[in-house]
Amino acid sequence: MVLKKYILAATLNVAWLGSAFAQIGQPWIHDPSTLVECDGKWYTFGTGGGGIVTDDGWSWHSGPVRPGGGAAPDAMKIGDRYLIAYSATGGGLGGGHNGRVLTMWNETLDPQSPRFKFTEPIEVASSDGDEDCDAIDAGLLLDPTTGRLWLSYGTYFGNIRIVELDPKTGARKDGNKAKDIAIDCEASDLIYKDGYYYLLGTHGTCCDGVNSTYNIVCGRSKEPTGPYIDNVGRDMFHGGGRMVVAGGKRAVGAGHFGRTVIDEGVEVTSFHWEADLDRSGRSVLAVRPLLWKNGWPYAGEKLEEGTYSIISERRGYGLEISVDFVRMEQERAMWNRVNPNQPTKSIPNQTLDQVKDGWNAIADAWKKNGNIGVRIGDYMGRPHQNWTITAVPEAGGYLSNPYFKITIEGTERALCATADMEVETVAKFTGDDSQLWRIEQLTDGTYRIMPKKIPGKEGVNKEYVLYSIADSTPILEKYDFNSDNSKWNLKK
Repeated sequence: MVLKKYILAATLNVAWLGSAFAQIGQPWIHDPSTLVECDGKWYTFGTGGGGIVTDDGWSWHSGPVRPGGGAAPDAMKIGDRYLIAYSATGGGLGGGHNGRVLTMWNETLDPQSPRFKFTEPIEVASSDGDEDCDAIDAGLLLDPTTGRLWLSYGTYFGNIRIVELDPKTGARKDGNKAKDIAIDCEASDLIYKDGYYYLLGTHGTCCDGVNSTYNIVCGRSKEPTGPYIDNVGRDMFHGGGRMVVAGGKRAVGAGHFGRTVIDEGVEVTSFHWEADLDRSGRSVLAVRPLLWKNGWPYAGEKLEEGTYSIISERRGYGLEISVDFVRMEQERAMWNRVNPNQPTKSIPNQTLDQVKDGWNAIADAWKKNGNIGVRIGDYMGRPHQNWTITAVPEAGGYLSNPYFKITIEGTERALCATADMEVETVAKFTGDDSQLWRIEQLTDGTYRIMPKKIPGKEGVNKEYVLYSIADSTPILEKYDFNSDNSKWNLKK
């Protein structure tokens, strides 16, 4: 059964390799490595020797070079060099389950750089085809508490194992023996957070397109060598594992987990979908918010376009344009005089047509090119509190999303950053960088909202966010994950 699975894998990988490099501007990849940043670009490597790269974090295209071929690499930066671990044969590919894991270094990941040159690969793990392990699917962890370097590897054909490497050479530590830490998974990865080591494993069946059942599970331990226990006390060496990424709305087969920390409280997970149903069932890169709850990781959902209320985490008040409150009409009677048997009637929501004339009058009175200020007020679901978030893919993006425009529902009135480090609305969205917004879900499930650029400041903004001062005033201030002033909730 395992052999049949990997014969199919070999067949599909050949087909994939034949078309990968022709897909310029597309995220075609299988078995992606953890994302690695080099000179402002993000790289990921996949089965077959190549990979994809993005200049802005959103639009991916072919270009990376990795010699050695093989399968399922992982990558990371250590000091001022980049370490790549990959598998030669194994996994039922070519040499059956006679697998080898190798490591090599490079000063840069840019193949156009004069410094681009990989070192000769070093073998750090192997399997002979008869033992209870298949040396494939490398996963790297540089322990931030000790500086020790660990490698996990293995597939469904036997156990997942861990060995220690030398972080200076990438070679296996002298005398270090591999330890079995999990079964019933493959494509493992190791991460560390808040005193725990997490083993991420890919469970289910791969390489069957839209019928692949791949999903990503995890356990955690106080030691890198395990035991790795899931949320209900099951050891991953006995088949345990808490779900991290299951299927998507139009994609299936989540595999080969990677974690990237962008900022404090801002993390993403990268992986591949075995089949994207909107892209002919091809294997594609996915980048999703990585959230944490009660000490366990799980993948958030990609932000969808739509109309939202933008609610401050600080107090629960809503972001709104600064207009006069327009009362809604209703038939009223004192509560103690209402006939309880009288049928009720639905009161319609307040509409844009009922209030927009007043908004326009305010804009004219300000004589500021039609701009209207922004404030925070009691959330009531009124038209001046309803914001439509729309992707602007032609403006580029960042890891996980394109930039967005944020407009009052039913209008072109757009949220805009000002040179005074405040926010207001302009009468019509023009595509200016001050009207483009980076919206990232944080590890606690809230969001940070950042203008792409701030008038008068050089470069793309990576520091200032929409920020609540007291309960009523939104400004732009430096992001602080530990302050609820930096955080917002999106209520659809």
